[in-house]
Amino acid sequence: MLAILTEAGADILELGIPYGDPLADGPTIAAAAQRALDGGTTIDDAIALAASAARDGAPPILMFTYFNPVLQYGIARFADALVAGGICGAIVPDVPLEESAAIAAEFGPRGLALPLLVAPTTPPTRAQAIACASGGFVYIVSRLGVTSASKEPDFAWIADRVRTLRAVTDTPLAIGFGISTAAHVRQACEISDGAVVGSALIDAYAGTRGKEAVGRVRAFLEGIAGRKNSPA
Repeated sequence: MLAILTEAGADILELGIPYGDPLADGPTIAAAAQRALDGGTTIDDAIALAASAARDGAPPILMFTYFNPVLQYGIARFADALVAGGICGAIVPDVPLEESAAIAAEFGPRGLALPLLVAPTTPPTRAQAIACASGGFVYIVSRLGVTSASKEPDFAWIADRVRTLRAVTDTPLAIGFGISTAAHVRQACEISDGAVVGSALIDAYAGTRGKEAVGRVRAFLEGIAGRKNSPA
């Protein structure tokens, strides 16, 4: 799947580390994480998969995880593993700004990115502080709730939030949560620097394997990008 995403022209790949209490994830990604856990997938397995894709010419890869697995693994050890695997950083959505320093202290000297999240309920002053502390890009959450393709993103407030954040940081701004259609991607990219698509991609090949899964992913990517991709 990572090869197909690379072929489709993704700018960044986000690869989740399965965790049993995924607070920010909706049913699609939570179920995928549970399947991975049931199959015995570990942090090292996920990093090894990302490292393999990086060696094969994938675009920059970010891991997506939660603070408890990183803490148990060891923050410095985790950062070293990302560097060794050619991975550019990690998103850790349950770490608030005030508690992100422990990860940033290990990520920063190693050149690893730590994107932080700004939610619709984040007060403007706090959102600006998060944007200034964010590394790689600022992750703007499009609507309240967990990740899911079943809920429409709320673009009504995002343009004003983007304008406010652009006044305090040159870090790219990307919109995620609920981005599931070509129209969503187009809207997001018109007002920000990128769109994050997750649950809709997994839903596209749910219940399939092998060539059928690859075909569904390719068809989804063609639709979301609004163009045809050459066959692998």
